[in-house]
Amino acid sequence: MITIRGSELTLNDYVQVAIAGETVEISPSCFALINKSARAVESIVQSEDTVYGINTGFGALATVKISPEKTKELQKNIILSHAAGVGEPAPKEVVRGLMLFRANSLSKGFSGIRLQTVQQLIDLLNAQITPVVPQQGSVGASGDLAPLAHVAMAMLGEGEVWYRGERVPALFALKETGIAPLEPIQKEGLALLNGTQYIASLLSYGLYKAFRLFDWSLVAASASVDSLKGSTDPFDPRIHEVRNHPGQGIVAKKIRGYLKDSEIRKSHEHCSKVQDAYSLRAIPQVLGAVYDTLLYAKSVLEREINSVTDNPLVFGEEVLSGGNFHGEPVAFIGDFCAIAMSELGSISERRIDRMVNPLVSALPAFLARGESGLNSGYMLWQYTAAALASENKTLSFPASVDSIPTSAYQEDHVSMGPIAARKLLSIIENDTKIVAIELMVALRALEFLAPLQSGSALMKTLEPLYGLLSPYQGDRFFGDDFERLYRYISENEVPIKDSADY
Repeated sequence: MITIRGSELTLNDYVQVAIAGETVEISPSCFALINKSARAVESIVQSEDTVYGINTGFGALATVKISPEKTKELQKNIILSHAAGVGEPAPKEVVRGLMLFRANSLSKGFSGIRLQTVQQLIDLLNAQITPVVPQQGSVGASGDLAPLAHVAMAMLGEGEVWYRGERVPALFALKETGIAPLEPIQKEGLALLNGTQYIASLLSYGLYKAFRLFDWSLVAASASVDSLKGSTDPFDPRIHEVRNHPGQGIVAKKIRGYLKDSEIRKSHEHCSKVQDAYSLRAIPQVLGAVYDTLLYAKSVLEREINSVTDNPLVFGEEVLSGGNFHGEPVAFIGDFCAIAMSELGSISERRIDRMVNPLVSALPAFLARGESGLNSGYMLWQYTAAALASENKTLSFPASVDSIPTSAYQEDHVSMGPIAARKLLSIIENDTKIVAIELMVALRALEFLAPLQSGSALMKTLEPLYGLLSPYQGDRFFGDDFERLYRYISENEVPIKDSADY
């Protein structure tokens, strides 16, 4: 059970709820705060005051006052009219994370929404009811209006949801689980729609995948270094201690651990080669920077998911309008991570080339077996990796530098954060394929160096991967080998992360 209280929610909590299906509850410590802000909103409706979002229209229609008897209709209307998303449905893990984060933010008690409304979000999560949310349509300010509206629409019993593995009408799922459809009152529609939780959940899903892939990239890099008879001197701790970037030192330490006691390394310890190419020698500097970027992104993300990001906000009896819905902080980290992960794939592709390229490697040309020229080996897999790396470069252009005004110029600067986060997911998917190719090629390259073995930690890590490869005597279709490796690293953690202690 994950308990939300508006603070202390972590990326790991996201994984437990959105991916592993853990149940959620609201801390009783939040009840009084939520109820107090809801009462404050109710008193405003009964007064003569005009307050944005409570008894006015929205966006450019903020100057239009709504009568008390129509404020409930106003809230239902905003949910239905703002559910304007298009495109393929967002991954279920992203939608579940969105719901978790929205409930957590509302639990802080600054949004003027009833406890029972927040509880309904939790009830849907715990009942495994996941609204169908189209991926496109949010500009990341005023928050993620369209995606959040599709979630709120399901709470009304409208639209579609995923339930028991099927896409069904929302009202059907609510009836099956005994959850009453929401009848929103003053401000509740706006409170459910106005926030950055879609961006935050996309990024959470991306970081979850990125950290796992990062670990596999270190395994692939270590295997490539040894198969190319690279030096381990560039991973000496003294080099990294004098630069003071933590990620760099961590990467060097892990690769030292994987290659510790390598028989391959000992076989060329006193060779005449002075230096290796940057794609080998500068692995700690490049992948260390990637790791530091991911850690920074995680710190920003965890601040965001414990923040209040709607508008207006209720402080005691006072209601203030501001711009906490603007997604710039998380839009930036989406772009930062996209750039970093693009580089992870880029340097991996360069190592793939070095293993198959007879101009720079002592290995057989393209790692081909059988008659030379008659067999092309893994030549074309470097082409594929190059195509994926190039695609990543086009996806790395920052979305957050763009802005198109919305709502009749009232909302004249937006973050485009969802685009940054969705691009990141595409880059990570491409990277997973590149790293799988590097592993496939490195596994074959190491075979040419037998009976010499690499470090014991690396060989233990590679053992299940070797089991996924079919025998190789000459040219054949290698796609099945790739697909099995790709699926394995997509679905499994690296078995030995603390290679230095192995």
